[in-house]
Parts: sequence; C-alpha cells; structure tokens
Amino acid sequence: MRQAEVTRNTSETKIQVSLNLDGSGKSELNSGVPFLDHMLDQIARHGMIDLKVSAQGDTHIDDHHTVEDIGITLGQAIAKAVGDKAGLTRYGHAYVPLDETLSRVVIDFSGRPGLEFHVPFTRARVGDFDVDLSIEFFRGFVNHAGVTLHIDNLRGVNAHHQIETVFKAFGRALRMALAIDPRSPSSIPSTKGSL
Repeated sequence: MRQAEVTRNTSETKIQVSLNLDGSGKSELNSGVPFLDHMLDQIARHGMIDLKVSAQGDTHIDDHHTVEDIGITLGQAIAKAVGDKAGLTRYGHAYVPLDETLSRVVIDFSGRPGLEFHVPFTRARVGDFDVDLSIEFFRGFVNHAGVTLHIDNLRGVNAHHQIETVFKAFGRALRMALAIDPRSPSSIPSTKGSL
C-alpha cells in the first residue's frame, strides 16, 4: 500500500498529513485556512488520493507559515509513499478549464526539485486568502517531494478560477504521474536506474 503519515512541528506550525496514493479521493481537511482546505480537496478528488490534513498555525499573524508548511509536509508524505518510485509512470500533465480560465500543470518525479510558476493573478486576494501564498505552497511541495513542476495559467480573469484550475490540474497531473505503469510495474522509470 502506498500510504504515508508525516508530522511537522515547529514554533510556527503543528501539522499532520496522512495519505493513500491509491485512494478514492476522500479528504478530511482542517488547515485553519478555509480557502486552502477547498484547494486541498481539489488535489484529493482529482488526484484520487485519500488525504487527511490537520494543522495549527500562527494564523493570527498571517496564513503564510501554515500554507507553506502544509506544502512541505504534503511533499514529504508523497515522497515517503512513493519510496524508490518503482513502477511509477513518473510524468503527468493536465489542462483544466473553469469558465474563462485555463491552466496547465506538468510534473516529473525526477528527484530534482524545480518549480516554474507562471500565474498572472488578476487580483491580490480571494476572500481572505493572499494569492501569493499559492506559490509558497507549491515551492514547499516541490522542494520536499523532489519533483519538477511547471504551472501555467494560460488565460483567466477571475482569480478564484485561476487558483482553482491550477490545483485541479495539479491533482490530475499527480494522478497520472503516480499511476503504476502496467507495462513496467517494477522498473525504475529512468535510464539511470534510480530517481
């Protein structure tokens, strides 16, 4: 079973993430940041990952540490669950529209952290959520999952739609990349023999 549980405790946050990569898209989310819970639900549902997130953070200051540290902890949990990456499809991509908005996400479980994030947000906040925190979430994830991730919002006017299509496409790309390749179910998907 490709499952993992990770706890991260710092002076700023206390976070628990547990997941099952071969789940059905169920989620139990209590990040303390309601809009982030909505986005994490997109990852679970569209990635077909069972995901539990519980967090206590210094949100009385702002949401930055909580959002970033959940990205870090989710990255650690996925890295732990995939192990040596034997059988992984490795690469995943998705285009997701929502009304006027279209986003593309491409991921590679390369073992090399790298993020290209190109989202020209049309406003600074969605409700109480600072849109700049979305890049902090993905930066934390990439650095601790050891993946290369390209995120592009190709068009969009509504900032909520921009972020939501990014998270939905991220979930779909994860689902593709994390699938076990039926033609090579035990091989490491690299000519180097390791990732």
